[in-house]
Amino acid sequence: MVSVAEDRLSSLFDRAGAVPDPELPVLSLAELGVVRGVEETAPGRVEVRLTPTYTGCPALEAMAADIEQALREEEGVTDVTVRTVLSPAWSTDDITPEGRRKLAEFGIAPPRSTRERAAGPVALDLGPTRLGSGTPGAAGTAAPYAETTDEPVHCPHCGSTATSLLSRFSSTACKALRRCDTCSEPFDHFKEL
Repeated sequence: MVSVAEDRLSSLFDRAGAVPDPELPVLSLAELGVVRGVEETAPGRVEVRLTPTYTGCPALEAMAADIEQALREEEGVTDVTVRTVLSPAWSTDDITPEGRRKLAEFGIAPPRSTRERAAGPVALDLGPTRLGSGTPGAAGTAAPYAETTDEPVHCPHCGSTATSLLSRFSSTACKALRRCDTCSEPFDHFKEL
């Protein structure tokens, strides 16, 4: 049987997790996987643990303010503290299956799985942020950055796996800009981390 305290914590966690991501409002913070926990430290006092998608994420302040507002207005909490936790680090594997589905429906290719990557250092290529014109890697153009997995990026418009990287960065630092070689539509790809 669930205690009243456990039921209350579950309700607080659900409410904090239901807050939309400020950069990708199609996703809730729970679907993004950044709400790590909620604790009621005293009557009317709640602490929410939040992990940013990357250190220095500009949306972190907006997330915290939106969580505070939601818990005050909808759960009646008078004192809300949102604490940033960096360990364990957030990974794109923390995005829920529902979140991945919503990204694709919104026209953003979801990140590929990184669970099978070897542990340890990750190679970092500090090449140009924009690739040359034409097909990446073709003669006379810049080679694409090293992919973290052999799994192809699917076009969210037509489903094709024939896609090309146009730029390592898109509207936000966590997304790359790609183009479908089949339907020719450009699209964002939520990069793996």
